[in-house]
Amino acid sequence: MTASVEIFSPDLPPGRFVELEDRGTLVVRDFGGQPNSPVVMLLHGWTATADLNWFRCYEALGKHYRVIAFDHRGHGTGLRVKKSFRLEDCADDAADVAAALGIDRFMVAGYSMGGAVAQLVWKRHPDRVKGLALCATAPFFSGRRDERLSFLGLTGLAAVARFTPEQARVWLTEQLYLQRKSVEWEPWAVQEAAAHDWRTVLEAGKEIGRFSSSEWLSKINVPVSTVTTMNDTVVPLDRQVKLFEEIPTAEPFRVTGNHDAVVVNADRFAPTLLRALRSIERRH
Repeated sequence: MTASVEIFSPDLPPGRFVELEDRGTLVVRDFGGQPNSPVVMLLHGWTATADLNWFRCYEALGKHYRVIAFDHRGHGTGLRVKKSFRLEDCADDAADVAAALGIDRFMVAGYSMGGAVAQLVWKRHPDRVKGLALCATAPFFSGRRDERLSFLGLTGLAAVARFTPEQARVWLTEQLYLQRKSVEWEPWAVQEAAAHDWRTVLEAGKEIGRFSSSEWLSKINVPVSTVTTMNDTVVPLDRQVKLFEEIPTAEPFRVTGNHDAVVVNADRFAPTLLRALRSIERRH
């Protein structure tokens, strides 16, 4: 008999169910702030969940803002849909979650892939966005030949995950991700990732490789703060700098840390994000 292991999770803010028409039900964190506090929506990165990405920032943000956070399609408790993953659909989900909660306009803070989604929220719903905090992200993610080959590989894996039996999907999850990450992640984090629909998550990787906002980035006309992770080995520094340079309304903020700075260096990241959001408020 295998002994059960108690998994300790961090203290997390309350969640509520939000129904999106024709798509399904989401678990949404909705907490913090005062009745008239500004709203900030947190959009997480690829292969993470809202909690995995942001849990070490929740308390600091909730003291000043009404905070909205949820999992993207296929990630954690995110929507399960049959159609292929598109970043544009995630942007529409964000706008519709806000509408379902009675929120007219809001700031968007996006991390890595969530930064791409945040840019698309502005592009597709410009009248809803008060400002953008773009963290550890870029106007594109695939440039070098090895990166293009990597994203092409994800295309093939996504097809395998879509059309093979459940047993093969379980194998993909365990072999490609959880065994590799379980030695690094706390049991709670592994449990969070185990809830992913890996077919959709792999398709998301393919879509990240296709994403580019370069043609329209300079048209963003709301206040933007870029939070650059200075030692990032996932999203290169030069691409993060290019994001700042191409947006006329951008103000730069910096955090010393790698791509996981939002968790590993949260003592530096969270106050920097707060300054970035306050900058948006001042310029709005």
